[in-house]
Amino acid sequence: MKTTTPHLTEKAQRDYVLVMDALQNGNQKAYADLMKHYREPLYYMLLKMVKNPNDAEDLTIEAFGKAFRNLDKYTKDFAFSTWLFRIAVNNCIDFIRKRNCSPYCVDEGLSFGDFNLAEYTISSQQPTPEDAIIEKQKIKMMHLAVSQLRPKYKEVVELRYFKELSYEEIATELGVTITNVKVLLFRAKEMLAAITANIKNAI
Repeated sequence: MKTTTPHLTEKAQRDYVLVMDALQNGNQKAYADLMKHYREPLYYMLLKMVKNPNDAEDLTIEAFGKAFRNLDKYTKDFAFSTWLFRIAVNNCIDFIRKRNCSPYCVDEGLSFGDFNLAEYTISSQQPTPEDAIIEKQKIKMMHLAVSQLRPKYKEVVELRYFKELSYEEIATELGVTITNVKVLLFRAKEMLAAITANIKNAI
């Protein structure tokens, strides 16, 4: 695929080709290549911001997820890396603000729609009976949503968020690369958001 982006560097032009391939053809390898090129620098930048490896890992995946979901909004006026890092920084700032202001002990792991797997863990007080009922309903809703995923997505979600395996452990378990694990996870989150919305509308 030939591009007409003379104002971009060679690396940025390479990324633009990958973006177009992913966007127009749905090429999974193009998505994986973009992650491969920027996962580590993005992770280390976020690690400097949040000072926590687990948070930095999750924020890295969230940044790629948001970028890939909005890939049609990217323009060749500037490099893909600039656009991606801007998304990551803005998302990280929101995360830090939420952590600093929230009265809850929230793990930003598995969340979709209005639900977060760890949102029911209240650190400041004992939950009331009403809280306990709501929490059970949320957990039931999430398990129901996860059960509707296709097998490969269901498995990776269960390994990461229910069995709490690391990315490396999941990659070994499934016989895939860590990058593929992360691609599967953020796509699973997108699907869960849609499934949850349908479940709520049906109630």
